[in-house]
Amino acid sequence: MSAVLTINPGSSSLQAHVIDDHRVLGSMHVEQRPETDDAVNELEKLLSRNTNIEAVGHRIVHGGPGVTTPTIVSDGVIDAVREFASLAPLHVPASLTLLDKLRDRLGVPHVLCPDTAFHSGLPEVAATYPLPKEWRERFGLRRYGFHGLSYGWAISRAAELLERPVAELSLLLAHLGGGSSVCAFRDGRSVDTSMGFTPLEGLPMAKRSGSVDPGMLLWLLRENKLGLDELAEGLHTGSGLLGLGGSPDTRDLVRAAAAGDVDADLALRVFTHRASRELAAAATSLDRIDALVFTGEIGWDQPEVREAIADRLGVLGFSGGLSGNREDDGPISPPGAAIPVLVVQTREEMQIYRDTVSTIAG
Repeated sequence: MSAVLTINPGSSSLQAHVIDDHRVLGSMHVEQRPETDDAVNELEKLLSRNTNIEAVGHRIVHGGPGVTTPTIVSDGVIDAVREFASLAPLHVPASLTLLDKLRDRLGVPHVLCPDTAFHSGLPEVAATYPLPKEWRERFGLRRYGFHGLSYGWAISRAAELLERPVAELSLLLAHLGGGSSVCAFRDGRSVDTSMGFTPLEGLPMAKRSGSVDPGMLLWLLRENKLGLDELAEGLHTGSGLLGLGGSPDTRDLVRAAAAGDVDADLALRVFTHRASRELAAAATSLDRIDALVFTGEIGWDQPEVREAIADRLGVLGFSGGLSGNREDDGPISPPGAAIPVLVVQTREEMQIYRDTVSTIAG
């Protein structure tokens, strides 16, 4: 196969890479909604410089119950994803709009690479919500998990760094960024994760609330404190680091907290408290911990956040004293640490490339 175009739409960004034989030949990145004219125009410029595209791999945040593995695109596949698009409203509708445009533009095989696929083999105890059986069966209510492409790449890199086969590893992982989650990995599969039916569950994120008391949400609605749309908007785009500290960017918050901003300081403390708590909870699904792996934009380049999280995990055998940022993947824990702490740069495009090539090869 020649070059593969990988498409990675975020809620308000678009990244694309042209990859051939695991080498990146070209890329683009814009901070625009992925279906907008500006984003599509930048993508068109990339395509004009790379005319040998033989396949396209698309990250799709939520595959729903119908698309649980990387899958070659057909009208039926798109219909299956569209049915559950409202479960990831900031991501999936825009991704499908862009997919339609690219299918018209490029008459080559297209592959959907769901973030949820990585967690499709979650153990029953980790996937099941304690809800009425009739609800679970009627509506397909279960925990899906997300950030699977990021975790897949991070685990393969951790295996290389630790010089161990992937299937033998027992890892705690934290993907910290605009969206944040943690994952426990053992016996070659995800065995627990903090996100669930939607990408709103779990840790606080840049703008998303993460888990909050459902009784509080029912009270806000029942007592007419907030309308449904206002509540949804606040949970998805006005909460998390932004709602607590006034900025969704931890770099801004670290600077502001150092200057005495109490709201920024609280935002960072809540974020690191919740991240360490979720990691400790996920550790109960492991029989040992071979390494803690940080990835995602915050996990990769925010040493203050990593330090605060590790410092709270002494009960699991971790400690502070982590080194700062690296230029490459590798350990940041002190020499001789009981359990190594690694950082791995997020390379979802490489995982999309791998999944696309293997899916087309059959």
